[in-house]
Amino acid sequence: MTIHIQRREFVVTLGGMAAALPLAASAQQPAMPVIGVLHSGTPEQYANLMTAFRKGLSEAGYVEGQNVAIEFRWAAGQDDRLPELAADLIRRQVAVIATPASTTAALAVKAATTTIPVVFTTSGDPVALGLVASINRPGGNATGIIGLTVETMAKRLGLLRELVPQAARFVVIVNPNSPLTEVIVKDPDASGLRQPVEILYAGTNLEIDAVFAQLAQKPGDALLISPDPFFVSRRAQLVTLAARHALPVIYPVREFVDIGGLMSYGPNFSNIVREAGVYTGRILKGEKPADLPVLQPTKLELVINLQATKLLGLAVPAALLALADEVIE
Repeated sequence: MTIHIQRREFVVTLGGMAAALPLAASAQQPAMPVIGVLHSGTPEQYANLMTAFRKGLSEAGYVEGQNVAIEFRWAAGQDDRLPELAADLIRRQVAVIATPASTTAALAVKAATTTIPVVFTTSGDPVALGLVASINRPGGNATGIIGLTVETMAKRLGLLRELVPQAARFVVIVNPNSPLTEVIVKDPDASGLRQPVEILYAGTNLEIDAVFAQLAQKPGDALLISPDPFFVSRRAQLVTLAARHALPVIYPVREFVDIGGLMSYGPNFSNIVREAGVYTGRILKGEKPADLPVLQPTKLELVINLQATKLLGLAVPAALLALADEVIE
């Protein structure tokens, strides 16, 4: 009888130990770090860039679902929601917040936290925007990559003049709600737009339609689209309107030309966002944003869509074709 009782106690004790083993093992495993991604657009509009971001993460040794998790927050074109979405990620206690290709998201996060690391990509000067103290020594909780799409606006204007020298006037469409607009409009040293151009404002889909309808009434116009995530998110609308109204337009990134736009000059944003993924991985490994210099693209690309030039009846100068990094037939 005594032996039987002791045996039962022994079995119960073993069972208790066995049940506790998985709990003890799981308690010893480090928690998977979580990256917060905040963006002003939608996942459908930026699927290619999120693929590039994951590629950069993998280059740094992190694969989503294996050793890192990603929490996405999308404002879907409603920038006024960005502060609450940023606050939600902060409450989630994410390890780092990335804002690929969204300056407004970067500003919302920077205003919401001084402790959680932030990795941004922006079209504007991050020092002027208040994101970092300096390019080489950011000094705070944020670092990232500059797109140089504002600084190259004068170059885009020159390329457009070369393609349509007969244009009666050159117009720039800007988003009145964007932090980049003040730089473009009020600081010609930053944007380089010293040549006479007309500025038109569009901050909603309806305003974009109205601007193109207005331009269509004055034949001979040529158009630049400012480098703003608001317009990148609406690239299908802009390219469709440009074709409908037979307007020659130069865009800041190739994503417009890939869907039928005329011409673009600027950085390859997939590469920029991939670099943001690499930086995010480096921060997860322990590096500090304050010590990681803000990067700049080493190459800008000119992409020309010959189908669009034919529809507009434009002959592309041989010198311009020779400059092109890619010509879409």
